[in-house]
Amino acid sequence: MIRINRNSYVIYGDAEQSVVHAAGHLLRDIEKCCCITEEEGAAVRLQGGTEREECYRIYVEHQELIIEASSTLGFIYGIYGVSCQIFKIEAFWFWNDQHMEERESFEVPEDFCYKSKPFAVKWRGWFVNDEVLIHTWYVNCHKDEPWEMVFEALLRLGGNMVIPGTDSNSKLYKGLASAMGLTITHHHAEPLGAEMFARAYLGVNPSFDEHRDLFLQLWQEGIQKQKDMKVIWNLGFRGQGDYPFWECDPKYETPEARGNLMGDLIRLQYEMVKKEVPDAVCCTNLYGETMELYQDGYLALPDDVIRIWADNGFGKMVTRRQWNHNPRIPALPKQKGGSHGIYYHVSFYDLQAANHITMLQNTPEFVKRELQNLLNLDVNDYWIINCSNVKPHVYYLDFIAHIWRNGTVNVKEHLRQYVEKYYQTKQPARIETCFQGYWKYPPMYGKHEDEHAGDQFSNHMARVLISQYMKDRNEKAEYMLWATDASSLKGQIEWYHCICSQAVAGYAVYLSECKKTALQLETNAENLFRDSILLQCEIHDYCYQGAEETCVALLYAINEDYQKAFYHAGKARKSYLRADAAMRSREHGKWRNFYKNDCFTDVKQSAWVLEGLMSYVRNLGDGPHYYLWQRDFLYSEEDKKVMLLLNLENHLKDQELYELMEQKWDL
Repeated sequence: MIRINRNSYVIYGDAEQSVVHAAGHLLRDIEKCCCITEEEGAAVRLQGGTEREECYRIYVEHQELIIEASSTLGFIYGIYGVSCQIFKIEAFWFWNDQHMEERESFEVPEDFCYKSKPFAVKWRGWFVNDEVLIHTWYVNCHKDEPWEMVFEALLRLGGNMVIPGTDSNSKLYKGLASAMGLTITHHHAEPLGAEMFARAYLGVNPSFDEHRDLFLQLWQEGIQKQKDMKVIWNLGFRGQGDYPFWECDPKYETPEARGNLMGDLIRLQYEMVKKEVPDAVCCTNLYGETMELYQDGYLALPDDVIRIWADNGFGKMVTRRQWNHNPRIPALPKQKGGSHGIYYHVSFYDLQAANHITMLQNTPEFVKRELQNLLNLDVNDYWIINCSNVKPHVYYLDFIAHIWRNGTVNVKEHLRQYVEKYYQTKQPARIETCFQGYWKYPPMYGKHEDEHAGDQFSNHMARVLISQYMKDRNEKAEYMLWATDASSLKGQIEWYHCICSQAVAGYAVYLSECKKTALQLETNAENLFRDSILLQCEIHDYCYQGAEETCVALLYAINEDYQKAFYHAGKARKSYLRADAAMRSREHGKWRNFYKNDCFTDVKQSAWVLEGLMSYVRNLGDGPHYYLWQRDFLYSEEDKKVMLLLNLENHLKDQELYELMEQKWDL
């Protein structure tokens, strides 16, 4: 029997920087789990061996704990394996506030042996995308500490590559990610990880035909800056933003012209990389319109470039919806053979119906089926998962990592183990039921199995309808054509109202169940439950209440009952503010200001837009003098009919007037 305690140390010889970094995390973990003792602690020794690439073995020998591996990542995974196997520190210990009880020492028997298995997927990682919450969040007064925690969690899950942020963030944090042992890859709109043309050359039209030399210079600079790092080089030419290049260069009007240019440039980038890094691994994204070009035979690629297929943002392997265009072409290789990968979303931003601040609304069984089908087609060379801001999505990130490790997953068993690891409660069945309920209540906006609505549906679509009403109530909203074929704005509102009303009824039941569960849990489990499932339930419940009331307000406004429209807009505003307050209420400890920069779903903006609607309909019904509504709700019946003096006090602001309405009508 050996003992690991605060007096233990790590012997790593002349190991690489990334291994030393991980060893530092192990010593931190020992300090977290062990109290001060005078007892001698066993050493942890890193030792070369014959283990397969990325694999490791942990065992006891000569009164030391041995981590045996044959590669840098094998040692890193082994170090985190000790943390997990001995101290039970899990991959999302930071993100789930895992509770750890201190003891003097952890005993490890002489016959202890743990051996890892090869991974089912070769390249495995996250794209830290749409990272607006992490972007403005500091931990321990450090802006880069959240990013280190992202990369550590990924390594603990067996990840080996990362897109370390979007645009400028990817430049800021690729050094840290690389130093921790991760291979760098790139956003599909940032070929070779080079600087964006539009940022490097302000005011210059981003046309390759016009500025070939400038593009080549940027690409060459990108290669030079990264050629000494471990990189999977992303090739492509989508454009100077997340949209096609032909939107800036209308010369390319036909699929053939677009595919030819893109194929020529990918071949050129490929040759540039191979010249500097002969054994470079290259990939390209078959994403959106690019996939259509490839499937239709207009885009030719070098044979050894990994083809990356993408889901539609909702977990279904079909082309994504581009505003009102939704072809749903299967995003899968037609046959086995070649190198293939995926770009898969557990979070997505489409300004329509996706999820960003809450979990993916489609079921684990559905996700498992999609990913299992990919593995059956040998799509196992490259999996990049859009992890967004991590915290709202930890369950699915853990779920998918289980598949990339093992090739499959038992959905019920995984949930049981997940709850057991992080909630550490005597009431696991209650929490499991609430998790299962999460996928029961999201409303459907379409006929396909993946077309369940996320937090953007209850916010963006409400704002679209308000905006259209205030711009031109006689025209339907262009931004709603993807969702409904209603022929008028009123018809669009009624369609949306029906879906939101169903959601409100369902989430009311679900929220009640979750609140009851929270009261049954021990302190640590309750805190995590309120931070996770309960909070996400509250966001959906309050936002759908807000969306439903928005519809009621707009229907009253269309019928020119402006006072009722004003009142229901006020109720909608209040519901969205409750959702924002629910998020901010869970910013305890290190989470302070985590949700402050919710600027994508932006529930507080929904409230702000409703303030505008309130002011607008008040003008229509009470302007230009603004005294009649005030008399209706402030004066007695006999006084409000006497008009010798129009008003005896200052004009009420919109919120003051709404509060009077609320007092009278919310009885």
